[in-house]
Amino acid sequence: MRDERTIVVLEGDETGQELLEESLRVLEPDVIGVELELPRFDLSLERRRETDNGIVHEAAAAIRAHGLGLKAATVTPEGRGDVGSPNRILREEIGGKVIVRTGRRIPGVAPLGGVHAPISIVRMAVGGAYGAKEWREGEGDDEVAFRTEQIERRICHAVAEFAFRQAERTGAKVFGGPKYTVSPTYEGMLKEEMDAAAERHPEVPYEPQLIDATFALLLSSAGDPLVIPALNRDGDILSDLVLPLFGSIAGSESLLVAFEADFEPAAIMAEAAHGTAPSLQGKNVANPMAMILAGAALLSHGGDEPQRAGRAIREACLEAVA
Repeated sequence: MRDERTIVVLEGDETGQELLEESLRVLEPDVIGVELELPRFDLSLERRRETDNGIVHEAAAAIRAHGLGLKAATVTPEGRGDVGSPNRILREEIGGKVIVRTGRRIPGVAPLGGVHAPISIVRMAVGGAYGAKEWREGEGDDEVAFRTEQIERRICHAVAEFAFRQAERTGAKVFGGPKYTVSPTYEGMLKEEMDAAAERHPEVPYEPQLIDATFALLLSSAGDPLVIPALNRDGDILSDLVLPLFGSIAGSESLLVAFEADFEPAAIMAEAAHGTAPSLQGKNVANPMAMILAGAALLSHGGDEPQRAGRAIREACLEAVA
């Protein structure tokens, strides 16, 4: 990591911005005993429109330069011709290859279906259904919709390698996979890289499954810590299932990871796994845990002092709600 004591702060919208401010209070030096530089970029919808997304490009360049970013939830407008999603720009310009979300037990919150061991979803950050070219031809009942998707082997390699390293660090099993029987050429590319990573990491338990079987077996396999590599949209859907199994999406951060050539992290952007929660804005009732954990996750990639601070924040969060 280039600069372990600088975290680029990306401001957001609505309750997302309020929760960011709460998380930054925890990163103050008089709280954690570590001096951090926190350059800020205003990624509110108003500012993105004013700059025609120029501010998003500036923020991405800063994260590339320093290596760590903390992002508030932002609004993505629906209309065509508007500024679109800042996350898409950030992922592309930071060079993010994978998105990691981990469901974990929250003390005092009852999980569903007997789930208790952590489950990490490691999904592609780019490619697949997101960013695919779409069009329609014909009219009436003869109208046909088309979509062309692509995935890259280097992205498949990154997802598989990170999943096995994550499992190795946490004592977990690599579980699941794409629908490689129906799509041996396209989805099979990820399965090939998973198998290759399994050979490089023979000490990591490996149980490949088709994506539909992964959903079906999730609860019956929930006694073991799991790491699930996934295609972009598969992982997006899996995350939305797995995190609520632990009682609340407020207990998980979301990490976008870019890699060096040796697959060590080159840049990490952390955010909450939830959105802007406009109905809670100004009420001071929204749970800041996910944003606080996002900040702690960034500290865990620093030196000894930031790592100790990150661990203390994480443990304090869980003790506070126990």
